[in-house]
Amino acid sequence: MKKFFGIICFTFLLLALACGSQPAEPAAETQPETQAEPQVIDLFNGRDLNGWDYFLVEPDARMEDVWSVQDGILVCKGEPLGYLYTEDDYTSFRLEVEWRWAPGTEPGNSGVLMRIAGEPKGIPRAFEAQLMSGNAGDLYSFHGLKMDGAADRKNYTENHELLGNFVGLKKMQAMEKDPGEWNSYDITFDGPNLTVAVNGVKVNEATDADVIAGPIGFQSEGGEIHFRKIRLTPLD
Repeated sequence: MKKFFGIICFTFLLLALACGSQPAEPAAETQPETQAEPQVIDLFNGRDLNGWDYFLVEPDARMEDVWSVQDGILVCKGEPLGYLYTEDDYTSFRLEVEWRWAPGTEPGNSGVLMRIAGEPKGIPRAFEAQLMSGNAGDLYSFHGLKMDGAADRKNYTENHELLGNFVGLKKMQAMEKDPGEWNSYDITFDGPNLTVAVNGVKVNEATDADVIAGPIGFQSEGGEIHFRKIRLTPLD
């Protein structure tokens, strides 16, 4: 019996040694987390103005008196003074916009408003990428918003009747097409840095801009203007 018990113990010992001699399983490699692709948002769906609100200086004026959708194009009549703006707020983003002045009409003034803040008014507290015919690519910050840029292209004005204390930054070069032709804006507002390209060419950049959240807007400021692409990619 003792001999049999000894054989069993010896067998277990051999099994234990065999198990202990097996090489350890290699640690599983940690896979890097996959970065999610940025979400591209079509702010204008080509059918209606769902997701947009408006302000006009004439209280009796209605949205449809100024802004409408015709054949997939957002049409702004240009009067009275005011702006169309997104219901959602954005801080850092890439914004792609295509626009033209209505063919066969006198081109006028408009602008892309960003980080709109404060009480609604004809020209609100906001940053603007200019759309005035011949001046696309100029940048502005209205009603005390901070913005900086190259000294030889920058101007500062105080106590303007419509714009308050504002900063203007002239474009480096003109890249607009003739009135009536489609143009493209590629605007990157990343924290305090603002860069704009017109028709694929960089024409301006600003730094040290106030970082706040606010809607995107389009001005009604004289002259019929059309938009057919308004696409935003958040960078937050």
